[in-house]
Amino acid sequence: MADGEATKPPIRTGRRRPSSKPTLKTIADLTGLAITTVSRALAGAPQIALETRERVRAVADEIGYQPDRAALRLRTGRTHVISLILDPHDEIIGYGTSMINGLMQALRGTAYHLVVTPHFPGVPDVEPVRHILKNNMADGLLFARTGPFDERVKLLTETDFPFVSHGRTEFFTPHAFVDYDNTGFAQKATESLIASGCRRPALILPPRRYTFAQHLLYGFMTAVRAAGVDYEIVDAVTLDSPSDEIRRFFSNRFAASDCPDGVVCGGEVSALAVMAAASDLGLLQAGTVKIVTKQTSGLFDEVRPRIGSLYEDLSDAGRLMGEFLLRRIAGEPVENLQHIQQVQARPSLS
Repeated sequence: MADGEATKPPIRTGRRRPSSKPTLKTIADLTGLAITTVSRALAGAPQIALETRERVRAVADEIGYQPDRAALRLRTGRTHVISLILDPHDEIIGYGTSMINGLMQALRGTAYHLVVTPHFPGVPDVEPVRHILKNNMADGLLFARTGPFDERVKLLTETDFPFVSHGRTEFFTPHAFVDYDNTGFAQKATESLIASGCRRPALILPPRRYTFAQHLLYGFMTAVRAAGVDYEIVDAVTLDSPSDEIRRFFSNRFAASDCPDGVVCGGEVSALAVMAAASDLGLLQAGTVKIVTKQTSGLFDEVRPRIGSLYEDLSDAGRLMGEFLLRRIAGEPVENLQHIQQVQARPSLS
């Protein structure tokens, strides 16, 4: 049992805020816990029981306790900031919002707060990381869209700075990550198209510099080779291309004699663009072209005609990334902080 946890009087409701600024001692007096226990509970220390952490946080919120972050930084050497580096891509609708919602679940009740650091177009991926490290702006980093030999992962691993990436690399040295089974998604999506009668499925890839492009391609090729059908790997556009470029490309392809009769889309925006192209030619309504998309929101539950979808839970990914980063900051080995989200089927609505 942790120091000071033996006495746990019930939390009183309707407690008035102290006339002077509440301190850790104020919370300790109200909860019957030791000041050190209160401090560790507010910091989200995993050694403190969850019930105790929640009780301490409830009292702190009720009396309006606010930590002196300058003093906290001087005392601990920590900023108690976690930075999420966000890329300005439109591949996934609501990516940032979903990720942040999950992260806030993980950080709730801890001393950490979240700062979003933008990664602007044309700036090398590693520059925001270097800026944060140089200026000691955070205790841990989160970022997405990793490459096979990602410079950010290399730099942070070499400096032993806590981070969790949304995506994997091909480095021999392990690192903390949360990823989605894009290989499984592409294979299941392609198999679904083939089972529905498609004999020339096509795949839209992200830019090849990202690791998940390889995973999508591998899953797609596994399915088409097993079925022995013709196929098409789209090179003229990617998941990062503007939606009007994707629509125009598929409008031309669907009008050709060797057009694909099914399309695997790794993002909702690309799926909407492909749907528009097929619908303009009457192919979607006639069932001549079929589409399966990765779904990360409820958008396609309301789209008609319905298309196939497989689900990726970005909010849960954010929650896991936040939990992993807190554990990494506490010193847990990276080998314990790796997770691949499995493919989920979206419930069938009739």
